Amino acid sequence: MLKTFHSNGKLLLTAEYAVLDGALALALPTKYGQTLEIDASENEGIHWKSFDEKEAVWFEDFFELKTFGSKNPKNDISKTISKILQQAKKLNPEFLNHGLGFNIKTHLDFPRNWGLGTSSTLINNIAQWANVDAFELLKASFGGSGYDIAAAKSDSPILYKLKNGNPEFRKVHLLWDFTESLFFVHLNRKQDSKEGIAKYRKTAVNEKSLQRISDISNKLLMCYSLSDFEKLMDAHEEIISEIINLPTIKKQLFSDYPKTIKSLGAWGGDFVLVTGDASDMDYFRRKRFETIVPFGEIIKFIS
Repeated sequence: MLKTFHSNGKLLLTAEYAVLDGALALALPTKYGQTLEIDASENEGIHWKSFDEKEAVWFEDFFELKTFGSKNPKNDISKTISKILQQAKKLNPEFLNHGLGFNIKTHLDFPRNWGLGTSSTLINNIAQWANVDAFELLKASFGGSGYDIAAAKSDSPILYKLKNGNPEFRKVHLLWDFTESLFFVHLNRKQDSKEGIAKYRKTAVNEKSLQRISDISNKLLMCYSLSDFEKLMDAHEEIISEIINLPTIKKQLFSDYPKTIKSLGAWGGDFVLVTGDASDMDYFRRKRFETIVPFGEIIKFIS
């Protein structure tokens, strides 16, 4: 019997890095995500195939059912999957106790370099399959704030916070009638979020900065105009810039762009959010940033 699970991708609009220290974050689940298919097999073990958005196989391996050891133990993807399965088994000892083998297929519907959560969607899907808590599985395997797991589960924007290390989140409605002026521009490189977090951990973050970020997240819920939105995003960029001691992406790459540019997630890669109209996007195309996605095409949004 075929089982199928699906999880949403994510973009983090506020509190990048600072969400780890309890700042209130606004996270946006995406229309793009990842699907996990599980089919029982008469052959022993787990035959795993991962497909990209073009239905091309980008990863394939075989895992032993009891130890989750793979045929390619030096492969980083194999190591990751093996670790997630091992931790899922620890959280639920009954997981995979019945059945000789399985054919597993994962299907992404976004390019892997977009940074929308290839790992977080996989963890949330495996957690559903293993009937374990996805946040616990994340903690045992990768670590991180968990906002991406919350987004994987939600069909609308969420406010997310770590309180005493435990996730708290709620769905929110954003009163934005200016989303036609919001675009996501890909920076043609994928940022390693672990590397960004490691750099952030070396900095001292004061409570005042965390509160300012949380205030911006709250104010966005009552933001009625594009100009107010831009002011909040610009202020947020400056706060994070001060914390991590890096110039904003606008200062680095787009200093002559007249409107707002907001980094997302780990600074330096993946997408940035920009304001403007369709003709303004030619500015980025001239600089060879050609992957430009309108807000409404990517974000699960209920106004």
